[in-house]
Amino acid sequence: MARAQGRPRGRGFWGRAAALAATGILGTATAVSAAGVGQPVPWQMDLQRPVTEVATEIYNFHHLLNWIMLAVVLFVLGLLIAVIFKFNEKTNPNPSRTTHNTMLEVAWTIVPVLILVAIAIPSFRVLRTQLSDPKADLMVKVIGHAWYWSYEYPQDVGGFKFDANLLEGDDQVKSGQPKLLATDNEMVVPVNKIVKIQVTAADVMHSWAMPSFGFKIDAIPGRLNQFWFKAEREGTYHGQCSELCGQRHAYMPITVKVVSEQAFQAWTAEAKTKFARIDGGAKFAEAQ
Repeated sequence: MARAQGRPRGRGFWGRAAALAATGILGTATAVSAAGVGQPVPWQMDLQRPVTEVATEIYNFHHLLNWIMLAVVLFVLGLLIAVIFKFNEKTNPNPSRTTHNTMLEVAWTIVPVLILVAIAIPSFRVLRTQLSDPKADLMVKVIGHAWYWSYEYPQDVGGFKFDANLLEGDDQVKSGQPKLLATDNEMVVPVNKIVKIQVTAADVMHSWAMPSFGFKIDAIPGRLNQFWFKAEREGTYHGQCSELCGQRHAYMPITVKVVSEQAFQAWTAEAKTKFARIDGGAKFAEAQ
């Protein structure tokens, strides 16, 4: 009896369920908004926060598609409800014998075409940005191995190379970086500089993927693929190999650290002595 008296009135099962759902949504939104950029977060519902021009355009295009899909779903739902209530046997005992409606047929041809045009224009804009070839401020060669990444920097910044392996155990805990996404050595690039990446593989196919940069590019043995990015925010960004490349595919993370120009100069000065030097510098192909 005491339990019944203490229960709030006017709030049944559905009311409590709605309250729990609202609480979960608000809690999730708070967790996602409070999380840092460059890595996934628990209960994440959205894309990672973009930090490059390409990623921003992809992010905006993604949300545009969501709004278009929502409008189409609501429109079709409205039509279904109207048909159910207006054309059922009880309210419409004598069904229409109409077989053609020219205006309706024109409408259901023109409207999808307009929707596709609305999707195509921003899609082509994203492709144009991705395929543009601006002059590089820094070139880095990325090589996929089974199962780690190696990075080669050109002679003008020191001419060195290093491997980046998964950081595990106590080393990962001490680093404060996310599990299965941290590496013992990070690829370091300066902020607000155009960086071109030339990607290949030494054994099997891999894929260098960085969600916050809006890029995923295959690393293929005997072939050199290239893309560019300009990170507009300092920080540490995480990605993974996204090509099913073998036994330890899930343990092949990518870590990119974006720093100021001064910090980058200091890092390259240290890296010249810390990492292996490349005689004659790394070999880079001409951009096409």
